[in-house]
Amino acid sequence: MTNSKIDQSFDDIAIKFDKNIYGSSKGQLRHELLLHHMHQAMPLQNAPLEVLDAGGGTGFMSQAMLELGHKVTLTDISKEALLLAEQRLSSQDQYQCLHTDILSLDDSTGYDVVICHAVLEWLQNPQQVLEKLARLVKPQGYLSLSFFNKDAQLFGNMCYGNFDYVEQGMPAKNIVRLSPNHPLQPKEVLDWLAALPLVIKQQAGIRCFHDYLKQNAQQISHYQQLKQLEIQYGRQQPYMWLGKYFHIISQAN
Repeated sequence: MTNSKIDQSFDDIAIKFDKNIYGSSKGQLRHELLLHHMHQAMPLQNAPLEVLDAGGGTGFMSQAMLELGHKVTLTDISKEALLLAEQRLSSQDQYQCLHTDILSLDDSTGYDVVICHAVLEWLQNPQQVLEKLARLVKPQGYLSLSFFNKDAQLFGNMCYGNFDYVEQGMPAKNIVRLSPNHPLQPKEVLDWLAALPLVIKQQAGIRCFHDYLKQNAQQISHYQQLKQLEIQYGRQQPYMWLGKYFHIISQAN
């Protein structure tokens, strides 16, 4: 993530974050859907590529890229998250972990693939960080960007009957530190991308249906069937706009 003085760091709760996010069907499905869409739109089979996992936390996506044979630079502002990442990646050798914010990365270092998943929604200045990420992509390289969808957040809260919370403007709940501080509207981020030297190759909703199931037990009992339907409809309108996360893959000019 970026600027540790103002942006959300997961120091002190990195273990809880790792367990709550990736130890659940929510986290597992998000990870698998992101990988599916990345394989569809990017030449990930052409190893080794130079990959930047910006704000990559405890290293789940970095691990997937390393297993594909790529060289990975993982950055985060949380020392605790990076310690967990080092443990997770210890059997690999083509990676480095950098304790730094995104804005401090060297513009002269370009990457074939820049990954920034579930980061922008924790930042005070997401547009500035997005501009920085675009500068880190090599010509013809790729940016894989995902973020918490504010439109889906509102829709979900209405479905759950949280009418007062919606009327209050869905303020960030400081007590629940795993809830994103600044969810973003997909069309807003798409407008930011339109001003950058990037061409959008693919966009998809992530978890368009999973979080809305009336019977939560089906998230596990019907996981594979649900996953295939998420893949089938996640890139189709209107469903993609309802994904709890929105995923955009773009390519540098």
